[in-house]
Amino acid sequence: MAKMNMLQAINNALMLAMTADDKMLVFGEDVGHFGGVFRATSGLQDKFGKERCFNTPLTEQGIAGFANGLASNGMTPVAEIQFADYIFPAFDQIVNESAKFRYRSGNQFNVAGLTFRTPYGGGIAGGHYHSQSPEAYFTQVAGLKVVVPRNAYQAKGLLLSAIHDPNPVVFFEPKRLYRASVNDVPEDAYELPLGQAEVVREGKDITLLAWGAQMDAIEKAADMAAEEGIDCEVIDLRTLAPWDVETVALSVRKTGRLLVNHEAPLTGGFAGEIAAIIQQECFLYLESPIARVCGLDTPYPLIHEKEYMPDALKTFEAIKASVNF
Repeated sequence: MAKMNMLQAINNALMLAMTADDKMLVFGEDVGHFGGVFRATSGLQDKFGKERCFNTPLTEQGIAGFANGLASNGMTPVAEIQFADYIFPAFDQIVNESAKFRYRSGNQFNVAGLTFRTPYGGGIAGGHYHSQSPEAYFTQVAGLKVVVPRNAYQAKGLLLSAIHDPNPVVFFEPKRLYRASVNDVPEDAYELPLGQAEVVREGKDITLLAWGAQMDAIEKAADMAAEEGIDCEVIDLRTLAPWDVETVALSVRKTGRLLVNHEAPLTGGFAGEIAAIIQQECFLYLESPIARVCGLDTPYPLIHEKEYMPDALKTFEAIKASVNF
């Protein structure tokens, strides 16, 4: 084991994967000698050379298109989109090309091994062009997997799984956690399963569900609720597409209540999909309406970032309202 923050764990995962696979390439804006804007790719160019870790022009559509071409020819591209807010110019390539490559060719061709890494979310005073959480846009797309880790241990294991998965993966990294905490992380390679949620804390009164940085908010809210005698079950979804309906439904059948927290805006957020499916699967077990604690339906505000965030206090108030319904 080694002590690593999330950035170090991601860097370590990339280093191990590139060492094991000489067809793996890492590229994006400023990822070469500079090591990326957050330094997630530090040292990769020094170790593997400019042929395998290199800078691209400032064109997200071009980065994604180039990644598709490499993957379809048997390479293992890991492309960095510098901020998730910048992924929208690449949306066409990811949604219409990456996701559909295998299907449209009748399984004759694929882009297996293609991973898009991108930092997402707020909490760093980045304003509306560096703070958005666009994960839900990609969850409706058949052929894509969407993954979000909550800490360094999860980040390394899930990223290695994403790189080795036979499907294109969009890997969202909660940037405010990059240096926020340190975990014990195995130095050797290991993988964590995609599509499988993790029950972080067992409880009997209400199920709290989140992913990424919002796990911290619901865990703090669960601690606050415990002081009021409310026993919360806490689940990290980890993978949004495909998401683990079975684990969440099993928990809700036990607790009778569900609260979903995410940083993206309420309208069209992935919590709505979760609520619809769990209502369908667990209707006769529900003791109260499914609650959503989410970001606001506004542009991401700079000066009012704290008010925008679906924090532990907002979650705690929603827990009490659900339990006392």
